[in-house]
Amino acid sequence: MQFVHYPVMHNEVLEYLVPRKAGSTLVDCTLGEGGHSKLFLDRYGDLNVIGLDRDAAIQEKAKARLSGYGDRFHAVNVCFDDFWRSYDGPKVDLVLFDLGISVFHYVESGRGFSFKNDEPLDMRLGCNDGLCAADIVNTYDEESLADIIYGYGEERYSRRIASAICDYRESKSIETTKELADIIWNAVPGDYRHRRIHPATKTFQALRIEVNGELDRIEPALEGAMNALNPGGRIAVITFHSLEDRPVKWFFKAHWKELDVLTKKPIEPSAQECEENPPSRSAKLRVAEKRNEIKTQRGKINKYKANGSVANDEA
Repeated sequence: MQFVHYPVMHNEVLEYLVPRKAGSTLVDCTLGEGGHSKLFLDRYGDLNVIGLDRDAAIQEKAKARLSGYGDRFHAVNVCFDDFWRSYDGPKVDLVLFDLGISVFHYVESGRGFSFKNDEPLDMRLGCNDGLCAADIVNTYDEESLADIIYGYGEERYSRRIASAICDYRESKSIETTKELADIIWNAVPGDYRHRRIHPATKTFQALRIEVNGELDRIEPALEGAMNALNPGGRIAVITFHSLEDRPVKWFFKAHWKELDVLTKKPIEPSAQECEENPPSRSAKLRVAEKRNEIKTQRGKINKYKANGSVANDEA
């Protein structure tokens, strides 16, 4: 069966990311199967979209889906932080990050993102990236494993789980998702096994974050995107857990000189969307707009005139 990623909070994203002029450029930093990009290309006939994704396999699906838009759509196989770190093209108008993992990765990729399928323990978003999840569970020391599981998974039984992993691998390397899920199941207390989420959920999240360096990429990408924005341009970021949301929140706050935050509190999906697409329930959307003027600590604005001189006016 072929799955297509549901574009999370698409109505809200379309409401906030509106091109201000003909020929505007949107950079979809997490293209996935192209759901958000398709909505923008359909709505705005003169909008150009650059779609980034580190996973060549899922990007091929998006390219096929968006092939009818001709040169209005351009795909780049790259991690979004790497793209912005080396970007030297023209200024852009709109930037979108959807930091969620696509249904494709859980269901179709065969890379061990889900413990519901018995697959090789890989979890790499880019097939040619460095360490896979099996490398981590078989080589990291117990303390490092526990720290990762607690820090990136917020797992209360991280010490127990790390100890069980290290005990198991003394006799056999851990190679599949089922092996790891069973180790975790047996490591936690009995009453913890029958809660709303499977006891392996948080550990799998933590390993995926570690494998792909997900949290370390957020701030550099936001920095590069902000610098590449035209004045009046906007950045929208969809996150799915506090570990993602927190650096976005603090980045926007820290760059108050350059950015106006348009969402004082993050926007959450509607009840209808949560019902239609349950994975969207934890989503949060934050949006900021690049200032036309740079605000100073003294409450003044530096206005950049056409001749390059600077005038200071009261904010």
